[in-house]
Amino acid sequence: MAVAASFVIAGSASAEMLDVEKDELTFGFIKLTDMAPLAVAYENGYFEDEGLFVTLVAQANWKVLLDGVIDGTLDGAHMLAGQPLAATIGYGTEAHIVTPFSMDLNGNGITVSNEIWDQMKPNVPTMEDGRPQHPISAAALKPVVESYKDQGKPFNMGMVFPVSTHNYELRYWLAAGGLEPGYYSDDNITGQIGADVMLSVTPPPQMPATMEAGTIYGYCVGEPWNQQAVFKGIGVPVITDYELWKNNPEKVFGMSADFVEENPQTALAVTKALIRAAIWLDENDNANRAEAVEILSRSEYVGADEEVIANSMTGTFEYEKGDTREVPDFNVFFRYNATYPFYSDAIWYLTQMRRWGQISEAKSDQWYFDTAASVYKPAIYLEAARMLVDEGLAAEADFPWDSDGFKAPTPAEDVIDGIPYDGRQPNAYLDSLPIGLKGDQKVVGNQVEG
Repeated sequence: MAVAASFVIAGSASAEMLDVEKDELTFGFIKLTDMAPLAVAYENGYFEDEGLFVTLVAQANWKVLLDGVIDGTLDGAHMLAGQPLAATIGYGTEAHIVTPFSMDLNGNGITVSNEIWDQMKPNVPTMEDGRPQHPISAAALKPVVESYKDQGKPFNMGMVFPVSTHNYELRYWLAAGGLEPGYYSDDNITGQIGADVMLSVTPPPQMPATMEAGTIYGYCVGEPWNQQAVFKGIGVPVITDYELWKNNPEKVFGMSADFVEENPQTALAVTKALIRAAIWLDENDNANRAEAVEILSRSEYVGADEEVIANSMTGTFEYEKGDTREVPDFNVFFRYNATYPFYSDAIWYLTQMRRWGQISEAKSDQWYFDTAASVYKPAIYLEAARMLVDEGLAAEADFPWDSDGFKAPTPAEDVIDGIPYDGRQPNAYLDSLPIGLKGDQKVVGNQVEG
């Protein structure tokens, strides 16, 4: 279902109106809570303030969404961060997609069915009050997977798209617990070569029902589809991605490079509106989140019950029924420079593509740097931010004006396997990971060679 913003005559907004090249725009999104900046920019009139007439259209799945941006049906979209990168390097579909805006940090979880949780639970340490101690390692799942293998039964789990954060996070968690999540090759794009756990694609809203039907035993997805499993009484989220990698990057807003080149003022105006939405979502210690939950619950956006969305969006997360814990940073939209498109975030995604064989050949560190810079566009972001500061709509101190595009390295204690990440050293990082391709290794047939 589409929603359209009404055009506002200049003068009713505090934003400085840019001379946009295209004022009628269609943006796509998937029904997840992290599409919130788009919904808020629409509902709060931030697109209108920039002279933009915007239509937001929910998409059936990530492939349809990407194809829409490539063929021009969509002028831009809420995207998996891996999508612009994969398209630009020609993995799957080839097209140059760019992003001037990162949409959020964190926001995902890994859920298993009640049956699998019952089998995992004896392997999970407990706290003094008897509740499971978090974060829960996939080492607790390993004996369960091995028992299925002994019975000749494949252990199936779902993720949302081959180049999704969810695919890489689920693989990361499994590998950190000693399980092989499988490889891709040029000849075999299932991602199941040598796998202990068979991962396959399921669209986010279908995850709970697919697990309930027994087709998959668990999944990695964004909200509200982990909390939905709890509310339906069919599954238990075992780990959030905040516990997996503190303040990890999530979605981006993607546009074709051609669109941005042909419509630079429009791209700036869109970025300004999205930054304002992100500020609103996080300001005053998440004071606006209840209102955001009501917006997202509407059928034209996420269309899930307010109670389900609020369970994570307002700073808590429920694991087992009744086991609700404080997770104030489960969804982050602006603080910690969440909206800045860091090259180091892009490079992490590229390392995971290489780790699991989607990038089949070894690449130099420089290749990683150059690819990141061809897709992530911090200059557009900072120009939009500067305008907002000058207009009194954002604070000078809230933006990383002097950044070279690289975050400080992620320390070991912020990652579940205790392995730090430094975007300036992608190949050294790959070499530090015990499971996955490194150096000149490649997948040949059903084997890793080299």
